[in-house]
Amino acid sequence: MEKFAVFRLGDEDFGVGIGRVVEILRSQKVYSIPELPEFLSGVINVRGEVIPLLDLRLRFGVHIPAKKSRIITVRYENGKIGLLVDEIEEIISLAPEDIIPSPSIFKGLKTEYLTGLGKKEDKIIILLNIDRLLTSEEKIMLSDSSDPFSAANRKESTMLIEEKDAGN
Repeated sequence: MEKFAVFRLGDEDFGVGIGRVVEILRSQKVYSIPELPEFLSGVINVRGEVIPLLDLRLRFGVHIPAKKSRIITVRYENGKIGLLVDEIEEIISLAPEDIIPSPSIFKGLKTEYLTGLGKKEDKIIILLNIDRLLTSEEKIMLSDSSDPFSAANRKESTMLIEEKDAGN
């Protein structure tokens, strides 16, 4: 049995392997950074850690308005990335026989984003391949865009510490 965190985007249920999930957060302030790649909404600050935020609604072309949103932070390569979703449904277990290979085209999603389709009772869950949500070019853009921000963030933190010290 494999466990998945199931979430909604529009009218569809998606799942991501629970082993990749770090935490689930309520929607929070998203910081827009100039010249971020278009597939990123911005960054979020989670207890002092700056995490890029990927809006899966934009990524998958979901146009149904969201009533609420949540952020799932997942392990991604050497760090974390936040996934903006509509809502968290549940944690489910799927047996290998409940997972079928993804068809060549599924509702316009590129199949490289999928690991398969999960069948649970009367619903189908689109199982995401987290490692393939970003193309090689986008991964390069993400690393290029996050490095200067991290440097700027360290510089800003240093300036705040220096100002605080000067005030004492």
